[in-house]
Amino acid sequence: MAELHPQLSKDCLIIGHFSLSRLLLMQDANYPWLILVPDRENISELYQLSDAEQKQFMQESAVIARLLKNDFQADKINIAALGNIVPQLHIHHIARYKTDIAWPAPVWGKFPAKRYTPDQRDELMAKLKASLNNINNDMAHFEFEI
Repeated sequence: MAELHPQLSKDCLIIGHFSLSRLLLMQDANYPWLILVPDRENISELYQLSDAEQKQFMQESAVIARLLKNDFQADKINIAALGNIVPQLHIHHIARYKTDIAWPAPVWGKFPAKRYTPDQRDELMAKLKASLNNINNDMAHFEFEI
């Protein structure tokens, strides 16, 4: 496995992995916020993945977007890759609501991250486990690390 950038390790919990990517939970209870990180060394841009890996990554991203939209009843899914601070390729998937504290602005730098309480984290992880157990198929097999 590729080493996870220290900032991602600090800010996130590892949920598990698809065939290509690790799935992380951003520790910010302001929004349901998942991050996909391809398990490849020295990759900072999507085009650096092979064609097959790009296709797999997009499939995994679509699974996460669908999960956030359907299971979390999000009004909008924000999907973004910035990498200005963390050069390791990672794609943010954020469930947004017209009622969230940053709406309609981007979430970055708007408000400080609000850590999950242990109960909130456990409840969210249970919901994610149930959702991810329902998506296992040939293109998006998922294995939990938690």
